[in-house]
Amino acid sequence: MNEQVPTMTPQGELFSSPDADEARDFFRQKPRTKTNKLMSVSDAVSRFIHDGDYLASGGFGGVRIASAVLHEIVRQGKKNLGLSGHTATHDFQILAAGRCFNRCDVAYIVGLEMRGLSLNARRYMESGAVKMTEWSNAALAWRCKAASMGLPFLPARVILGTDVMKYSAAKTIECPFTGQKLLALPALYPDVGIIHVHRADIYGNCQLDGITIADYEVGRSSKRVIISTEHLVDTDEIIKKPLQTLLPFWLVDAVCHVRYGSYPGNMPYEYFSDEEHLAEWMQAERDPDTFKQFLDKYIYGVSNFQEYLELKGGEARMAELHELEPLRRNEEKRMPASGGRL
Repeated sequence: MNEQVPTMTPQGELFSSPDADEARDFFRQKPRTKTNKLMSVSDAVSRFIHDGDYLASGGFGGVRIASAVLHEIVRQGKKNLGLSGHTATHDFQILAAGRCFNRCDVAYIVGLEMRGLSLNARRYMESGAVKMTEWSNAALAWRCKAASMGLPFLPARVILGTDVMKYSAAKTIECPFTGQKLLALPALYPDVGIIHVHRADIYGNCQLDGITIADYEVGRSSKRVIISTEHLVDTDEIIKKPLQTLLPFWLVDAVCHVRYGSYPGNMPYEYFSDEEHLAEWMQAERDPDTFKQFLDKYIYGVSNFQEYLELKGGEARMAELHELEPLRRNEEKRMPASGGRL
């Protein structure tokens, strides 16, 4: 007997076209030459992110987010963006601080896990200035997966019969083989994907250590991709570990070398999150006037991310966070006395 799923008509708005052929027309014209794509964060944001674009932010919560790029988006005053709210915590908090987006596909936003809720982001979302459509984290990731496969949708069973589906923009379909009711998740082709990685070469070949979250799909579904990287390496270094390559050069439009570019978030194996500064963010958000002064000091009052880092202790503070990173310590425990890897 087929599983019975309550019938409902989703009420959410689709903020981007799932048309695979339209996306293919764009990708077909995208240059695939192996050219030097190294540039400043300021230039990358100015060249590749435009008012009204739909944006996807990589990483997971406060882990491996492209903070430097996000700060620059706010600093340049980008507006009316669409946003994929997939596991979005501090990245969402930053963009909400700049009121950069006016529509959002919501899976996980506003909350910063054990740190509490971003009061400013909550005020912004409750103001009515942002249109919202709901998804689960899996559903939103699979929308990018559909796009990365060159498809207009993927069938799934998530959120069927829930209020999340009620406020989504998905549609129910009938399986042609079993007659079962399934959910059609529309493909998501972001205009821009921003991803922070451990290392990249000047052409855009990039790698990361640890889990990829949905960044593999985000990098392949986004029409333009900005990479920020902890380490700039020769292509020969990339070739040594081909299985760790997240994206090849032809998918990437800009490479920005930003040491500590995920701060105050956690960069696995590199540095732990700066919980004191994140608490400072949360405290400042309690009062709008205090928060304005906070943003003037840390984002609008500096010319780049390096100046921001200096305000928070620079290399000395990052050395402390490096020592706090548990994955780094665990990796060192696995190293034999000879210094080689097990």
